[in-house]
Amino acid sequence: MSGSEQSDAQLEQKASRLVAILRGYGSVAVAFSGGVDSAVVARAAHEALGDRAVAVTAVSPSVAQAELDDARRVAQLIGIRHVLIQTAEIEKAEYRQNAPDRCYHCKTELYTKLESILDQLGVQVIANGANVDDQGDWRPGMVAAREHRVRSPLIEAGLRKADVRALARYWGLPVWDKPAAPCLASRIAYGVEVTPDRLRMIEAAEAFLRGLGFRELRVRLPEPGTARIELPVPELARLLSVRDQVVRELKAIGFKFVTVDLEGLRSGSLNALIEPEALLRLGNRQ
Repeated sequence: MSGSEQSDAQLEQKASRLVAILRGYGSVAVAFSGGVDSAVVARAAHEALGDRAVAVTAVSPSVAQAELDDARRVAQLIGIRHVLIQTAEIEKAEYRQNAPDRCYHCKTELYTKLESILDQLGVQVIANGANVDDQGDWRPGMVAAREHRVRSPLIEAGLRKADVRALARYWGLPVWDKPAAPCLASRIAYGVEVTPDRLRMIEAAEAFLRGLGFRELRVRLPEPGTARIELPVPELARLLSVRDQVVRELKAIGFKFVTVDLEGLRSGSLNALIEPEALLRLGNRQ
């Protein structure tokens, strides 16, 4: 049975299990992006722990301003205490060089910063929004989570992505159907340096396309100066109908070439560029 077909009784049972798990933490800082996964964890944490739960959102050049705005709105709706912290992954050479383990260095920075302020926040446990489905993908950030003893309550509750979206809808969270929104650096091909300018260009290009009414999209940077637009296949014809406008705007933003991926939008498409040897090396960390 899919998440959308679950009865209220089934969802209440899953919600109760998640709330009980978080109550068992005693206190918690939720790594909160404002997406559906972390929103469900924050909602459950607030119900379970009240003021002993806090949502913590990282602010860095890798995070689009629109995502920060969403995080603020969702945290306010939930009623959970919300704190913004500056992270400095962009200052780390290991992050900027953009090897396949980039996310490991980003999450290490986040969790290290979070650990340093736990006493100030008055909590003892860090939780993330990883769900069961995340365990089957290339997720070096999960290695960092294990190294920092970060809890994953959605995994502990046995919840898949469909369950998370169903719970978000059940709880009236407006992000229940929000498309996945990984950090801006995930658009840059491995081996191409992550820089503030490139992140800014990607953010501006995606904001422009959303302004045209495209909801699910990525503007990827497979090589310096090139934008590769990914949209769901049914949206490609509409993109071509505004081709001149899109090319003109993206070139004004700073791209030299504007391309379209005819295979359409797919999560983690740049993972196809990871050599098996890199996967093996990082897998040994686990």
